[in-house]
Amino acid sequence: MELQTFLDGFEHRDWDTDPDGEVRMAVVGLGNYARHVSVPAIEVSDYCTFAVGVSGTPETRREVETEHGVRTIDYEAYAEGAATDAYDAVYIATPNRRHLPHAETAAGHGKAVICEKPLEATAERAERLVEACEDAGVTLMTAYRMQADPVVRRLGAAIRAGELGTVTRAFGNFTFDVLAGSRGPDQWRLDSHLAGGGALMDLGVYPLNTTRFLLDADPVAVRGETRRSEPFDDVDEHVDFSVTFPDCVGNFAASFSGHADTRLRLHGTRGIVELTEAFGVGGERRLAVETGDGRAVFEGFGRDETREEFDYFAHCLLTGHSPEPDGQDGLTDVETMMAVYESARSGERVSL
Repeated sequence: MELQTFLDGFEHRDWDTDPDGEVRMAVVGLGNYARHVSVPAIEVSDYCTFAVGVSGTPETRREVETEHGVRTIDYEAYAEGAATDAYDAVYIATPNRRHLPHAETAAGHGKAVICEKPLEATAERAERLVEACEDAGVTLMTAYRMQADPVVRRLGAAIRAGELGTVTRAFGNFTFDVLAGSRGPDQWRLDSHLAGGGALMDLGVYPLNTTRFLLDADPVAVRGETRRSEPFDDVDEHVDFSVTFPDCVGNFAASFSGHADTRLRLHGTRGIVELTEAFGVGGERRLAVETGDGRAVFEGFGRDETREEFDYFAHCLLTGHSPEPDGQDGLTDVETMMAVYESARSGERVSL
């Protein structure tokens, strides 16, 4: 791998053709993540604008109207078609089990959808969500921000070009203390009905999907183990799972408690790469690359991947292209994670 050439690609948007226009976004679900991560990213993006907010909480609607100068409506008004002339596309950031009805509403109004991951709480509901958008002929993108990160995209291009040879092993971890700070046990992520699961659904999807993207490959089998303790009585607190790809085996872990850690490492026949601060929002990523050409460590590079995600989505709409992380991409991950849970219950390897 020519390391300097590799480094030069970190800031490049390999998809950007500088189209005219902008996409007016309705943000459905104005919780902490949407208000403090997604909305700011939309507001500084090149091709998006925050136009409408949807929340069931009157106080939140008032605050968002004051802070951002946009129109806000409740879920009933959204379902009935209020403000459809004010937005072009919908970003869904509600709890997992509520993604389906909100996507069906958007599709019914003829609006494109970018939906947070995981796509839904069960594989059956995720499939219905994909079908609703397909039947309505509207674009659906699963909000995998890592696939829009220029560093991850550059790394994927290098891997698919054979710079690491054949990737045979992958290791990934995402640990995040979900109870830290003001967050307590009374949150939807600890409700299996709303979330569909725990650490696997919320965090484990990151190393799973990012590895799938980097390898351009889908799983053929999984094996998993989950553990829990109070107050994680309803969802998995920890998950360890192996994913068999056609040429590679990935060993991944995710935890809702413990020291924060996000990393991904891939071993190839010609080299190794390790990405630390891999999945955190706006993380200061550190990439170590070791090949026959030597070893190099890159720090302080890249762009805000959340802004990139929304610009990429809007660019697809403005240019008539389909997004890479489409609905099928999101569905594949939900099906894979459901198989991990099946394996954890049975103790057996599950084929896909």
